[in-house]
Amino acid sequence: MAAADDDQAAAPRPDTGLIHHPYRPPAGFDSPAPGVYKASTVIFPNVAALRSRNWKNKTGYTYGLHGTPTTFVLEERLATLEGGRYVQLAPSGLAAIAMVNAALLKQGDEVLLPDNVYGPNLEFARSQLAAWGITHKLYDPLDAGSLERAIGRDTRLVWLEAAGSVTLEFPDLLGLMRVIRRHPQVVAALDNTWGAGLAFKPFDLPGGLGVDLSLHALTKYPSGGGDVLMGSVTAVDEALHLKIQLAHMRLGFGVGANDVELVLRGLPSLALRYAAHDRATRALAAWWQQRPEAVQVLHPALPGSPGHEHWAALCTSAAGLLSIVFDARWTPAQVDAFVDALKLFKIGYSWGGPMSLAVPYEIRKMRSLPWPHAGTLVRLCVGLEAVEDLIADCEQALAAMAAGAS
Repeated sequence: MAAADDDQAAAPRPDTGLIHHPYRPPAGFDSPAPGVYKASTVIFPNVAALRSRNWKNKTGYTYGLHGTPTTFVLEERLATLEGGRYVQLAPSGLAAIAMVNAALLKQGDEVLLPDNVYGPNLEFARSQLAAWGITHKLYDPLDAGSLERAIGRDTRLVWLEAAGSVTLEFPDLLGLMRVIRRHPQVVAALDNTWGAGLAFKPFDLPGGLGVDLSLHALTKYPSGGGDVLMGSVTAVDEALHLKIQLAHMRLGFGVGANDVELVLRGLPSLALRYAAHDRATRALAAWWQQRPEAVQVLHPALPGSPGHEHWAALCTSAAGLLSIVFDARWTPAQVDAFVDALKLFKIGYSWGGPMSLAVPYEIRKMRSLPWPHAGTLVRLCVGLEAVEDLIADCEQALAAMAAGAS
């Protein structure tokens, strides 16, 4: 019986052997694409390793939520892209915003947001932060004095956006940062999704006025496919990064390995795609400037667009968004008919993917500051189609709108 028992120990039953198989592939494999490691459980070689490993500094692995070789690679590459030192991933851009707010704000604190802030960030402040006893104020991103007047003794966090959501005003980043630096208790967090780490370097602004945190919705340009939700928060200060890491841990914000793989796959072509979006958008913006239906074309690279001079001081590229303010003689229903008539531009939120998108907005309901135009605004996300075809699509949709109005 002893011999039989020894044989059984040496050769596990098939079901056990499939789980505890001894084979390990040889080391040294390399390819252009990083390996995809999927894990919730991470195996430790012994109890001492279980008790001593530190996931915070990327010297070891403890649990899938806190990082794998795949997520560590993406974080390091994003740090290089943004010009920072530390990166924490999140399940979406909005999750990254929530993570920053949760990490840095407590009851009795105040957060300041630009008047043209990303809508869900404002809604988070109005609802969730307010329920936690955290107040907020809005300021004019084109007026550094507005921010100076808004900052108080309880202010702990100032959100910046470049360019502003939907209306694309490029803020006075340098003026705003000068104000923030006069208040050492305040952290400056920039939503840098539009710039994608390419339009300007958020941690290396002139005069040593770099931001403290750069948030990126990787959903947009880094992914590039319109099929991934992910966000990131980049920092240069280790202590500040640790606050973000701990909030990430406590909130349980994990990202899927296959999604990380897709973002890693998109990064090598990011600069090429961003430049293509930029070229096509400028061409389309120039065409719209000649159209009588438009009272204003909003695009940071266009002279006369709000904040153009601030954009010109920092940037050479301008992403793939533009917004069209229709003349007030066109009713909201007629502008909706224009959007419905578009064929290549699909109706949908987000941007940065290969497909062009269009969404109409009622800006007066979205802003606290006076909005100078009575007409309806349509934001266009320019994809990777031939710009001549996109212009023809806009032209036929304008003709359909005019025909419906007659």
